[in-house]
Amino acid sequence: MPHKIGFVVVSSSGHEDGFSARELMIHAPTVSGWRSPRCCQFPQEIVVQMVERCRVRKLQLLAHQYMIPSKVEFYISHCLPEYLGPFQAERFRRLGYVSLCDNEKTGCRARELKSVYVDTEGQFLKLVFHQNHANKYNIYNQVALVAMNIIGDPVGCSDESNITSREKLADQYLGQRTEDPALEGTCSGKSDYISPLDDLAFDMYQDPEVAQIIRKLDERKRDAVQQERYDYAKKLKQAIADLQKVGERLGRYEVEKRCAVEKEDYDLAKHKKRQMEEYRARVYAQLELHSLVDTELVPRPLDLPLQPLVHSSSSCQLPPPQEDRAAENRLGEPFPLEQPSSHSLDVSSQPCSSDQQLSPPHPSRKAHPEALPYDERPLPAVHKQPGAAVEPEKRDLDASEAPRAGAAGEPEPLTEKALREASSAIEVLGEALVAQAYSKTWSFREEALLTLYQQLVDTPVGTPKEDLKGLLRAAVFLIRRSIRDIVTPVFQASLKVLKMVITQYIPKHKLSKLETTHCVERTVPVLLARTGDSSARLRVVASNFIQEMALCKEVRSLQMVPSYLVQPLKANASAHQALSQVALLARLLRDLGTDSTGFTVDNVMKFAVRALEHRVFQVREMAVCVILDLYRQHHADVLGYLPPDDSTSRKNILFKTIFEGFAKIDGKPTDAEIRAQRRAATEEAERRKREEIKALQGQLAALKEMQAGAQVSQEKGSEATKARSPEPDRRCAAPRSAPEAAENPGLDNLCIFCGERSAAFTEEGLDLHYWKHCLMLTRCGYCRQVVEIASLTDHLLTECDKRDGFGRCYRCSEAVPKDELPRHVKSKDCHPAKPEKLANRCPLCHENFAPGEEAWKVHLMGPVGCTMNLRRTRLLFKALPPGKGPDTAKPGTSGPKAGSKIPTPKGGQSKCSGRTYRKQ
Repeated sequence: MPHKIGFVVVSSSGHEDGFSARELMIHAPTVSGWRSPRCCQFPQEIVVQMVERCRVRKLQLLAHQYMIPSKVEFYISHCLPEYLGPFQAERFRRLGYVSLCDNEKTGCRARELKSVYVDTEGQFLKLVFHQNHANKYNIYNQVALVAMNIIGDPVGCSDESNITSREKLADQYLGQRTEDPALEGTCSGKSDYISPLDDLAFDMYQDPEVAQIIRKLDERKRDAVQQERYDYAKKLKQAIADLQKVGERLGRYEVEKRCAVEKEDYDLAKHKKRQMEEYRARVYAQLELHSLVDTELVPRPLDLPLQPLVHSSSSCQLPPPQEDRAAENRLGEPFPLEQPSSHSLDVSSQPCSSDQQLSPPHPSRKAHPEALPYDERPLPAVHKQPGAAVEPEKRDLDASEAPRAGAAGEPEPLTEKALREASSAIEVLGEALVAQAYSKTWSFREEALLTLYQQLVDTPVGTPKEDLKGLLRAAVFLIRRSIRDIVTPVFQASLKVLKMVITQYIPKHKLSKLETTHCVERTVPVLLARTGDSSARLRVVASNFIQEMALCKEVRSLQMVPSYLVQPLKANASAHQALSQVALLARLLRDLGTDSTGFTVDNVMKFAVRALEHRVFQVREMAVCVILDLYRQHHADVLGYLPPDDSTSRKNILFKTIFEGFAKIDGKPTDAEIRAQRRAATEEAERRKREEIKALQGQLAALKEMQAGAQVSQEKGSEATKARSPEPDRRCAAPRSAPEAAENPGLDNLCIFCGERSAAFTEEGLDLHYWKHCLMLTRCGYCRQVVEIASLTDHLLTECDKRDGFGRCYRCSEAVPKDELPRHVKSKDCHPAKPEKLANRCPLCHENFAPGEEAWKVHLMGPVGCTMNLRRTRLLFKALPPGKGPDTAKPGTSGPKAGSKIPTPKGGQSKCSGRTYRKQ
């Protein structure tokens, strides 16, 4: 008769964290199932292995409510290919496909259960998931599978089937017919009958414990029907119907409890848990009262904590844990198989009130701790609670249980949970070795790893590939578990076994890269987690082992370890783990580089830039070192991931350190060195200006003395002429006296910027000249201050009121508004600027011209100078102003020091800043 076939997940193309394909091996209301990675490539594949070669009759898939694949294909095979790849698909035989609904009609609130009837034989089943249905909830384009079920018959003639065939053959010769016509259409009448209890819908909505009881009651019902005990069968049928309602209700309570825990509503979770325990205890008491079950039918809970029998805060007493009840039933007399009267179960779910008291069927009997497995024996502290009525001698016995079990020389037996979890490893390595690896005694765990190490070393070369791969995967399973061990010898033993597997076992037996990939992807994430251990010694050991593994030639070609290191730092990761990950990345980047190693400029820079925002200062410092190391290899590529090098960015100390590090790598001076050079150049320029002014004043004093001497000589000559001429012409005007002689204007009538001299340049006249007419000055269009054209760029970047809105273009070195800077840099339309020693750069016409201060005057004031100087172009349409002649002083021969403020005229403000004279 077809029945549910157990299976294990062999491989999958990938999964999201916490949603492994191994979740499909469990059927319960609270399972999460499998999910593909976010933004994955399609198709996605899952390969499962049935416990034996079977004739598959029915396949069932329970789809996710919104992560729904458009199509699922089924393939079957008798053996597993050596490499699960697309080009090995011929090893699997295609059965067909099913299409899934997009679930739009239900608003993505229901799950589709798809059943497929097939008739094929095999042991390996492959599911291929195609592109997902798009909806607003599935933002990462994932596909998921909540559960799957396989129903079929084992293939091959076993001893039991031979016996059955012989019995049927004998009945035919004797003329007897064991098949009752009344059973036609039932499991006894049809060989292809599938029990509803094997259906996936039964397990997904039933409490696992209750489902187990229902199945055993169903077996008893079938036996009762065969024995013609119809009253008892009727009683069991009614109990099964009632228990199905109980199981559904308990499953719903469990889901509500899980939801409350996820929302951190622990009061509601506690209430749901107590409600489940009370309801379950009342139902189990009903079953035992009516003698419907024996003690072995009531399962022991695996994960329910032991609670005290009496609560001080309430008079309501909960029933004892189920393991105690099972022990009590073992001590009592067995119930009879059949009772003369039939009763239906009371499955009402009314909660226990404060004045009610639920007691076990045999309150006078206590379960002895020795009757329980080692893992589930109560702790001594529980028996020492003030409210617990426990005899002193029993308390002493319980306190000595743990030492006595450890001194026995054998590890404790595996729990049911451990048996399920390590089923694949047990098949290969044996239960004894796995029990040692799961032992609570660390010496047993270490001994298990050393035994595994020797077993791997002693494996002969001629062993079949399938056996080698099975042994490898079982070993990796135990290694992964042992890496998490907090005991240092166990952790170090796991690293020893892992190193031997990668460097010796796989090369010795010439296994494919798929096995190395399996080892790396199963162990590296756990090793990275151990780099955040509180013990500095373990952190160093884990980091050094990851580095050694990444440099190993078997792993280096896979380029897998760098892909784990460049994953973004998790927000909940410890500071030790974040620092270890960044430090390990920096070391491997120096050792491996970025040439086909898994490290690229893109993934390293994205990781480093995010690490610059980490809350731990040491992590940020290490990220700066990573960026500088990468800049030594790729100069221009690194700059695209960082903000522009301007005053705003340099306010951040990290970016300032990075940019100064770039300058040192390029051989350029840092900001501090540039400021020192500018300060020295400014002081030297001021000293020279003072000397020039002093020399000019001396020349002016000498000129005045010469003019005075010439005037005296002229007066004496005119008197001598008058004495020789007795009849002077009276109509002739008298010669001018010395005070009336024309004198050259002084320094007060000189423009210090353009060099123009005019008698109109009084204090107010100079202000008006600076404000409107000087060809060397201009007004800032953002703050309306008067500045030198030569220093307009520096003014916009450092002095202007709107300086935060400007950035410097690294190509033309001019100030550009920040909102236009990306487009300006990308378009590459600007002309590159030359170094200051080679050429000046005009911020008006954006052209390069000869260096030096005099070149600025020629460019801005000359006849063929700057065409964008608006003050110069206005003069072209006017007549030349009078007064320019020999009296005009040579430009640049005098003036105050650079950067002096200009008096502000009425109605505006003016300021001349920057470098007036830039002597080289």
